[in-house]
Amino acid sequence: MRRAISLVLAGVLVIAIVVAVVVSKTGGGSKPSHLHVVHGVIGSEKQPFFDDPKVKAAFNRAGFDVQVDTAGSQAMATSIDLSKYDFAFPAGTPAAIKIQKARKISQTYVPFFTPMAVASFKSIANLLASAGVAHQSANGWTLDMKAFMALTARNSRWTDLKNNTTYPVSKSILITSTDISTSNSAAMYAGIASYVANGQNVVASPAQVQSVIPAVEPLFLRQGFAESSSEAPFDDYLSIGVGKTPLVMIYEAQFVDKAAQHDGSITSNMVLLYPDPDILSKHTLVPLTSTGDAIGRLLSTDPALQQLAIEHGFRTNDRAAFQRFVQGKHVEVAPDVLDIIEPPTYETLQAMITTISKALHGSAAARLGG
Repeated sequence: MRRAISLVLAGVLVIAIVVAVVVSKTGGGSKPSHLHVVHGVIGSEKQPFFDDPKVKAAFNRAGFDVQVDTAGSQAMATSIDLSKYDFAFPAGTPAAIKIQKARKISQTYVPFFTPMAVASFKSIANLLASAGVAHQSANGWTLDMKAFMALTARNSRWTDLKNNTTYPVSKSILITSTDISTSNSAAMYAGIASYVANGQNVVASPAQVQSVIPAVEPLFLRQGFAESSSEAPFDDYLSIGVGKTPLVMIYEAQFVDKAAQHDGSITSNMVLLYPDPDILSKHTLVPLTSTGDAIGRLLSTDPALQQLAIEHGFRTNDRAAFQRFVQGKHVEVAPDVLDIIEPPTYETLQAMITTISKALHGSAAARLGG
């Protein structure tokens, strides 16, 4: 009897081993052993995309195990040691071009993009609309940046707005952004503001940089502490709400990604305002090795990865696919962002960032010294 039981147990063990081998070879629950490990550095706004198991599986099917670290886009171009990475994937073109030129790389990839947007609340949007600063149309909400900067030039406070019973606080009317010295979203905000301050023209010379600084610098100095990457202020917007961040500069993709999940983090009172004019954040992958180049090509051409990028809120060259997705998820975004400008060149933008950063650090040092 015991011998019969032993034979049965032995048979079960053999079957278990066979099943384990089959599962391993077919990718059930573990990574195939032949995957090429790829290391990249990305902007934090893309972390949910790269963390998605479906994205990881798509890379695995192509033979890659993609592992990423996060960093601010400006930091990637100036201070991050890129020698240990196969690709750098900042959120904007200026930082990518700087990396490309410094490393003498001929090829870059833009698998997806997203407009800059201001995350806010319907109560705030209506308040700004009554002040002539925001406008609602069939294409969504827009924030008139010329009118908005006129408010900031006077250091207007929320209590200065007429008939303000919805947000009667005395703090300055400002858009919360990230740290301009490290983050692309803040740099894009500076690009928009400088365009307005330069008479609706892209800043293109040292003289123009100096002429717009008095209008642009206070937008950042008056904020106080700023986070180094775009996920943190957006998380504050979601969790703390209007009391801390009535207006926050984000990537449209961040809002769409959360809203499409219908997990309750985006409430019915939350809304996107599109700056007018606006800038597209073109997420540009710079390959640093041949393996990094393969990842750039894969992200740009693989249908599954392109669809997954849309599902994480990014826009691709397939405009119709993005519209189908947001409509199917009942996410309200602008079908078209009409007034799109180009950011300044990296050198011009960096000159502006350096000047503002010096003022930021100087004011911080003065506060500590006092």
